[in-house]
Amino acid sequence: MCEVLNVEEIFASKVFTLGKMKERLPKNVYKEVKRIMDKGGELSLATADVVAKAMKDWAVENGATHYTHWFQPLTGITAEKHDSFVTHPDEEGKMIMEFSGKELIKGEPDASSFPSGGLRATFEARGYTAWDITSPAFLKEDATGVILCIPTAFCSYKGEALDKKTPLLRSMEAISEQALRIVRLFGNTEATKVVASVGPEQEYFLVDREKYLKREDLIFAGRTLFGAPAPKGQELEDHYFGTIRERIGSYMKDLNVELWKLGVTAKTQHNEVAPAQHELAPIYETANIAVDHNQLVMETMKKVAGRHGMTCLLHEKPFAGVNGSGKHNNWSLGTDNGVNLLDPGDTPNENIQFLLVLACILKAVDTHADLLRQSASDVGNDHRLGANEAPPAIISVFLGEQLEDVVKQLVETGEATHSIQGGKLLTGVSTLPDLNKDATDRNRTSPFAFTGNKFEFRMVGSSDSIASPNTTLNAIVAEAFCEAADILEKADDFDVAVHDLIKKYLTEHQRIIFNGNGYSDEWVAEAERRGLPNIKSMVEASATLTTDKAIKLFEKFGIFTKAELESREEVLYETYAKTINIEALTMIDMAKKQILPAVIKYTKSLADTVIAVKEAGADASVQAEALSEVSGKLAEAKKALAVLEEKVAKAGTIECQKELAFFFKDEVFEAMNALRTPVDELEMLVDKSVWPIPTYGDLIFEV
Repeated sequence: MCEVLNVEEIFASKVFTLGKMKERLPKNVYKEVKRIMDKGGELSLATADVVAKAMKDWAVENGATHYTHWFQPLTGITAEKHDSFVTHPDEEGKMIMEFSGKELIKGEPDASSFPSGGLRATFEARGYTAWDITSPAFLKEDATGVILCIPTAFCSYKGEALDKKTPLLRSMEAISEQALRIVRLFGNTEATKVVASVGPEQEYFLVDREKYLKREDLIFAGRTLFGAPAPKGQELEDHYFGTIRERIGSYMKDLNVELWKLGVTAKTQHNEVAPAQHELAPIYETANIAVDHNQLVMETMKKVAGRHGMTCLLHEKPFAGVNGSGKHNNWSLGTDNGVNLLDPGDTPNENIQFLLVLACILKAVDTHADLLRQSASDVGNDHRLGANEAPPAIISVFLGEQLEDVVKQLVETGEATHSIQGGKLLTGVSTLPDLNKDATDRNRTSPFAFTGNKFEFRMVGSSDSIASPNTTLNAIVAEAFCEAADILEKADDFDVAVHDLIKKYLTEHQRIIFNGNGYSDEWVAEAERRGLPNIKSMVEASATLTTDKAIKLFEKFGIFTKAELESREEVLYETYAKTINIEALTMIDMAKKQILPAVIKYTKSLADTVIAVKEAGADASVQAEALSEVSGKLAEAKKALAVLEEKVAKAGTIECQKELAFFFKDEVFEAMNALRTPVDELEMLVDKSVWPIPTYGDLIFEV
């Protein structure tokens, strides 16, 4: 019998929720905590001591022995240092478990060992973590024990942000302040803040762990550096939304349970397009909590996979020739009194507030398309963006027929007198209901698509933190809101001024709107004609962080200083170079120690066969031809290997990080591709029993 799960009972059982705070804290303390969560401010040390004791007592009751300040450095993953609750024993030798308000609020991890892009010298070790009171503490349980995790921001001794969360929180405050100015213009005096909400869909691959451990490239690089395509890929579209196999279903069930315990609203699960690829999607949450939860999703996916004898691959392109993995970042804005700023209503042509918000977002995306593209850049995503399953590297906005028509009316005539309605979908079957249609179809090829009451930013990579894209989105839209509010707050006739401003923004930025096929070659040419940037790689995108335009934007709202932006650009160059260097060294190691020796051994077997057949007096032309073909590809591979080794050696002489990153992109990566080609061809020629590593067929069809 299937175990009965009480989801309501287990949900957030490992989270120190507001409900648990309310139960355990004195009424006045709870009110102070709630006020600071909602309005901002600092806890008094006395109040922090009370909260810390209640949090510690709850954690200990649930088996915790340690706590950690859980933070998100510029590595893109999470970091934690565990401290136990134990203190010095008392006079009688009895151990006392304690946790102070000071320990709750502030931690001090080593800041020099994390990427800082020059913000911290190696000898400057001090850094601080500060409790993010708006993101609830939670318990992680594994072989280490039960650990109380306190979400925190991470800054240097001098106050620079060394993490992903601090700029995100700054951007959330910026967009709330500027969006409030917009809603005030339309008479909303009850709202006290505007919240950016995010729902990130997470794609991933699962492979058998025993096979994974036989692939050095998967272990060190997270993707296959060699591999010929299997006879079947995703051509039949038979995996997408197909029946979930029992082994995968068992994994998904356990994953859901673990996530629900952590308060993650895991909602949707299904097979994705590529074989062995799947997806999990949560419900919307406040942006910083969504970022924290997405990090937990990725960590938990990997942990649970191990329990099921599998490995979870989050790389954007683990297998060539089949779809890679993304993370669709669904982003929306809402007031704390329940108004969704991106809800067009039934007649969007009459919804002036929505039209102004839309016009501002179009202006923001067009003005800062380069920054938005950069926010979705990582090394793995270079393999995915522009490929068949992913948006192109060109930023454009899909609005759908209804809104595109409204925009067209406003641009051409200055008035939008009507809007296209959805109508009915007639099924033609008497026993099936006729369905109400949305006014607009969806577009899977758009990088930034309006999907009813939110925007879906589809470029983000599956392994990447969603902090950067949401920081950028919040910042660029905050700027557009600010500029609009500056104009409208001074207007003598608001109705005329807002009408004129909407028309102006839509006219000036309509080039960013594209509802067609974003995968087509025609769109690339059309985008160039429109003057839209086409930034094809992470390395090229990195410099967009330090343009005068970007520095002005981020400094205006206190999200990044110039030094923080320069440090992040440097970190990106370092990350790219180090990642490709690891991949190149892995290819060299696999080729020299596994693949070429196996092929050489196989050529000896073929040569022995040729001799034996000839001595038997038979025609050995087929065997000789096979030997010649394999030997030829072997020679190609050996030559390409020598070139790759030479390029990697040359990279070691380049000191400038930017120059080094471009060298790895233009020289080393191309040499890697040149080595892969003959090796993949050899895989198709060599006896499978001789081939030293599991093939694509083994990896993605035998899970």
